[in-house]
Amino acid sequence: MRSLPSGLRRVLLILGIVIVVLLALPYLLMPLYRFGHPVSTTMMWRHLTGSRVQRIYVPIARMAPSLPLTVIIAEDGTFCRNRGVDFSAIREALHQADEDFQEARGGSTITQQTVKNLFLWQGRSFIRKALEVPLALWMNLVLPKRRVLEIYLNIAEWGPNGEFGAEAGARYAFGKSARELTPRQAAELAAILPNPVHRSARVPSQQLRKLAGVYERRAADHPNFDVCVRSR
Repeated sequence: MRSLPSGLRRVLLILGIVIVVLLALPYLLMPLYRFGHPVSTTMMWRHLTGSRVQRIYVPIARMAPSLPLTVIIAEDGTFCRNRGVDFSAIREALHQADEDFQEARGGSTITQQTVKNLFLWQGRSFIRKALEVPLALWMNLVLPKRRVLEIYLNIAEWGPNGEFGAEAGARYAFGKSARELTPRQAAELAAILPNPVHRSARVPSQQLRKLAGVYERRAADHPNFDVCVRSR
């Protein structure tokens, strides 16, 4: 390092400081997310590029009770028990990955998806996953489960043209508020979450209807899966 020209050393030092600040910033911001209406990196990018963003922030108390329950069942059945990361699910996903480890699938909890949407980027990479896991553990430590799910439900992409959050998703798909959703409609919204651009609750395919039926039945059979996010 000392053999490098002084100008280059200064550049590298500044670059190192910038990287440290960027890595530390999410950890510093996380406790502040107990309040306010956070936005995702995808939402910010769409704003910057002039693309459409439709989002109306709705507290979880003003959503149909079936929606949080069904989303937990569809996206992260261990949400109320895990500490932000489900390591057994990650191991299983890794076993299903290709040998070059470029296409590891699944294994992400709702908390991991929330930190990814808030601070990281879309797509699959082990660099992102390495950043995502400790952030999820930290989020689980500093934010209540109810707040984590509320943020997720308000920043998840829920439509093909910039619809973010449950309220925008419900209005786009069914022309009604998230508060008025039936259990079946909540299940259909949960079923499109992995890919809201190519899956539609507004015009559901036969396959999506079947998947929604599975989620609806599981929600009816397991009404306590969302016990950690109920108001006290």
